[in-house]
Amino acid sequence: MSDLSYEELKAKLVELQKNLPVSGDAGALYFKIAAKGGVSAYGVGRYPVTLYYEQWQKLLDAVEPLRAFLEANKGALKMRDPKPEAEVSA
Repeated sequence: MSDLSYEELKAKLVELQKNLPVSGDAGALYFKIAAKGGVSAYGVGRYPVTLYYEQWQKLLDAVEPLRAFLEANKGALKMRDPKPEAEVSA
């Protein structure tokens, strides 16, 4: 790989920053199209969840049964503690 000049590196950084989520919320849910054409959901966990179009459609079609299943089995499920809000100092 050839060495890039300072100006080329700055331009590349600006280009890469355009791909970052717009939301200022650190844990916000956002989506990107993956390299192989799937849709990746970021902000769900440590790693993105990537599914293809048909898989997302199948999952979306099952939203109501999934909600019912979660409610019916709530007692058996582990709940993660919410992350504490960052303290804002005045």
